Amino acid sequence: MRKFLIAGFVFSNTVSFAQAEKQGKTADTIPAKYLSEITVVGRGSKSDYQQMPEVVGTNIYAGKKNALIVLDNVQGNVVTNTMRQVLAKIPGIQIWESDPSGIQIGIAARGLSPNRSWEFNVRQNGYDIAADPFGYPEAYYNPQLQGVQRIEIVRGAGSLQYGPQFGGMVNYILRNGSDMTKKFEAETQQTVGSNALFNSYNAIGGKTDKINYYAFFDHRNGDGWRQNSRYYTNAGFATFTYYLSPKFSLTAEIMRSHIRSQQPGGLADSLVYNNAQSSNRSRNWFDLTWTTPALIANYQLNEKTHWNTKLFATIGDRNSVGFLQSILVKDSINNSTGEYNKRVLNIDQYRNYALESRMITGYRVGKTNNTLSGGIRLYTGETYRRADGKGTTGTDYDMSVIGNYPRDIRFKSNNIAAFVENIFRLSSKLLVIPGVRYEWLKGSASGRNGFASNGAEIILQNISRSRSFVLVGVGAEYHITQQTEFYANYTQAYRPIQFANLQAPPTTDVVDPNLKDAKGYNADLGYRGKVKNFIQFDVSGFYLQYNNRVGTITVTNPAGVTPATYRLITNVGASTSKGFEGYIEFNPVRAFSKNTNADLIVFGSYSYLDAKYSGDHKDAATKGKKVENAPSTIFRGGLSAGYKNVLVTGQLSYVGETFSDANNTLQPTANAQNGLIPSYTVADLTATYKFSKALNIKAGINNLFDERYFTRRAGGYPGPGALPADGRTFFLSAGAKL
Repeated sequence: MRKFLIAGFVFSNTVSFAQAEKQGKTADTIPAKYLSEITVVGRGSKSDYQQMPEVVGTNIYAGKKNALIVLDNVQGNVVTNTMRQVLAKIPGIQIWESDPSGIQIGIAARGLSPNRSWEFNVRQNGYDIAADPFGYPEAYYNPQLQGVQRIEIVRGAGSLQYGPQFGGMVNYILRNGSDMTKKFEAETQQTVGSNALFNSYNAIGGKTDKINYYAFFDHRNGDGWRQNSRYYTNAGFATFTYYLSPKFSLTAEIMRSHIRSQQPGGLADSLVYNNAQSSNRSRNWFDLTWTTPALIANYQLNEKTHWNTKLFATIGDRNSVGFLQSILVKDSINNSTGEYNKRVLNIDQYRNYALESRMITGYRVGKTNNTLSGGIRLYTGETYRRADGKGTTGTDYDMSVIGNYPRDIRFKSNNIAAFVENIFRLSSKLLVIPGVRYEWLKGSASGRNGFASNGAEIILQNISRSRSFVLVGVGAEYHITQQTEFYANYTQAYRPIQFANLQAPPTTDVVDPNLKDAKGYNADLGYRGKVKNFIQFDVSGFYLQYNNRVGTITVTNPAGVTPATYRLITNVGASTSKGFEGYIEFNPVRAFSKNTNADLIVFGSYSYLDAKYSGDHKDAATKGKKVENAPSTIFRGGLSAGYKNVLVTGQLSYVGETFSDANNTLQPTANAQNGLIPSYTVADLTATYKFSKALNIKAGINNLFDERYFTRRAGGYPGPGALPADGRTFFLSAGAKL
């Protein structure tokens, strides 16, 4: 199953295996071509799920558990980024459905936290988009999925090529017009739906011998399913590629997104099931401006060698204002003042700059063709945080501050990294892919952490952490047939010390001077592939060891030492996640009929997870208990039936119960911040009709049976409390290409 991404399609090598046999060649002697990555994949296939080729651009995916989601083929509500539909065929993905606007995506796998996808290395067009991938890896911004051509997902084995993560890598590849054939083309998609939903996606693009360009603008607004859930988003993207020669191209691109949303806050468990649309908070707002410019150079040195360099930045501003007290405290008019209480303001500014340069080449050893990929990374980032400011008594979005922000902190992170990975083709069937990555990291925090009762500044502990280390890994593939293979990998991973761990209040907390990055490894063993053109599958077992987890324990001082106890931020122990992930898709029409007008796809993805804290955990309260946000069972399945230009898809998603905290609190607390998160089942229905290649209409119903459920409990923003998912909603969309 040796494949490469070439000219927008997934092809086998230029010489087929059958042709090679006739010519007296083995697979080892077939010349391999590594062409530039472009953004059109899977054309001609109605399936939204595909396996990544062994090599894409300068990246190696052989031996790694991976998946490719083609957005044009997704039968679901991509307008509001409904990830349970988009990622339905990827087993084991846990999704927080607490943001009905689809603005912030929270996904994870294998017992990791879905909090703004921070256990994944989240990228756009191959470069970082998180707030800070080392000290604060929360993905506040995610691209509007109507502007995304495909999503590449690599599980934990991606750490050698992409750096800090345990969950893997998620890469949103935006549309760039590379599939256009004219000098000027235009497309539009207009959508309306429940709760005053309106979305307008409009794009232009074109191609000549020397240039390729594409630009889109996307606007979305709505009132939200719950009270106090108004929002709007505006996102614009432009990319321009100039081909200086057939071998060398330069691309300049920029994305700018502005989001503002009202946050309805959390609820008690009883309200989730009896009045989930209610809200106890009307004055909480979130505002985000995100800009991601990039310059990209691609050079084809020769038939076997390709070089890619990206120079990019993340310029983000995150603002929030609200009343964030427990839901047991009512946000109401103060009788003594006749006004609401003052709200709390928080401001983050992210300024990150990086360069990544990679090269891939093919070379021969004896009769075998091998592939070598390597690269370097340079990164510097600064987060400027002002927090706990005293805001106004108003109700609208207003960042006016009274006095100074108590917390005024600057976090800095720097990184130098290099990696090498190689595909050794030991025979026509066996591939071994070892790799190594070197990391140098430095993180620091400085500034004011508040004011003492006498008004004196509380200055942060002078904290700086500098370290270097090496990660290693190895993968393998054994090809049973031309389209099926066994795969296995073992890859070390790490999660850097977070900014929050460097922000200890010096009056109550102490940061362990020997605090270390969390480290561990991922291992996979599986079997995947296709049976002719009617079955595709991927079944595997996994093991994730997460060592040196950072937490807080209470330490008792010797007698006579003040204070008697203090909180120590330290490495508290480890957790282990193991289980099974399986996916299968079957097309009975292709299997038993030659009817080209009809189509039928049945699919199912299933995961079983056992995730627990280890027995030597330093935190006695959590030792041996289940990891939070880690449902033992996740099943998503569905059926797509089509005839000529009509396609109807039904999906079912079941997620088992899980704990919301490491103490495994079973009964919900009065403030709804801890307790069991019950299992739930959600059904969705989507239909598409194509009048022609240029005209289409789509419609769908999310949460068809109006299930009441929630996926998350929040201790602070955007809660506190249980955050209900949306009930039944619908959308209707019409599109055209000119």
